[in-house]
Amino acid sequence: MTPGSNIPLPTAHVAVDVAAPVRLDVSGLLLTADGKVRSDDDFIFYNQPTGPGVTYRSGGGTAPDAIVVDTSAVPAGIEKIVVTASPDAAGQSFQGIEPTATIRDAGSGGALATFTPPRLGTETALVIVEIYLRNGAWKVRAVGQGYANGLAGIATDFGVSVEEPAPAAAPVAPPAPVAAPAPTRAYAGADPRIPAPPVPATPPAAPPAPAAAPGSGKINLDKGRVSLQKNQTVSLVKGGRPLLTQVKMGLGWEPAYRGKDIDLDASVIAYGPNRNHLDSCYFGKLSILNGAIKHSGDNLTGEGAGDDEVIVVDLGRIPAEASGLVFTVNSFTGQKFTEVAKAYCRLIDATTNEELVRFDLTSAEPQTGVMMAKLIRQFSGEWEMTGLGEFVKSRTVRGMVKPAAKIL
Repeated sequence: MTPGSNIPLPTAHVAVDVAAPVRLDVSGLLLTADGKVRSDDDFIFYNQPTGPGVTYRSGGGTAPDAIVVDTSAVPAGIEKIVVTASPDAAGQSFQGIEPTATIRDAGSGGALATFTPPRLGTETALVIVEIYLRNGAWKVRAVGQGYANGLAGIATDFGVSVEEPAPAAAPVAPPAPVAAPAPTRAYAGADPRIPAPPVPATPPAAPPAPAAAPGSGKINLDKGRVSLQKNQTVSLVKGGRPLLTQVKMGLGWEPAYRGKDIDLDASVIAYGPNRNHLDSCYFGKLSILNGAIKHSGDNLTGEGAGDDEVIVVDLGRIPAEASGLVFTVNSFTGQKFTEVAKAYCRLIDATTNEELVRFDLTSAEPQTGVMMAKLIRQFSGEWEMTGLGEFVKSRTVRGMVKPAAKIL
């Protein structure tokens, strides 16, 4: 699965196990429509392993821990179960130890889907997947939301109370103290790995917001044209509303040496929620996904101003099973990208021809393929564009399918 993608659950009894190179603490939270627990009893973890319809299952150190959900036993009013994980070692981040969640049929043990959150860094806790109720049917969605403040950040964000210590003794002749809030019960068993916060001298602030993934720099289109840096993401939202209309991805380049033609081919590869290849749109196949994506045709030289090749994407017509698009450029004749100048891609409103997002390739490698950008459909329905600039050895779009799947 890719971030934001979802699949229906074919069985009422599912297990989500989470594996990583290190020992993890895996938890589950039962949430109401407002995204909060009803009480601390809705937080399921190793010290409180059972709840209504949700169970924590230990792997005993030799197998991954898991959260098991019986959707038929989940009480009315619970619309979502989120599965979280954090490294067992205090303060350890997920950088270099990316976890993989496997959603299984709890009866047969058969895998239904897997999800590995991409590009983790300083996150010390993650909401990995969520099992949610939509129009009377249960589904599972890949999330990958990171928190830099550990399991305590997740707990407070979803309304679980975290134990606070009694106030310290007052010093001699103190100023008039501000009353500290009364201690609250920590969630069952007071997990020692979630430190109690210090008593504030002023009324407590709101719970911390989730930390954005390093380098993501997520922004939207409200302030006009966006110039992306590598690995930066822009949400295709304007005025609070997702962009669900026709857009054009223009790709352009120039030869690095005057008088020398260079033949590059722009393509887009469509993927499903499990990073499964659906189809590729390129000079040899100018229309895919029932016409939702169309290619302008091949440019053999790269000469002239403006976009060399254009791919039109009708976001509103992209079928539900397509959740990720990766835009690539290849050198079919074998010229390297060190022979290319001013390569770029830009997203354009097809109705107004307004340039919305631009990503310029600022570096080059002696390779024959580059992944320029990706569009990912989020669970909320909006699309996000991320600048990539990742080089690979491939002269055709066929050779880009596997490396592009890994970068989703």
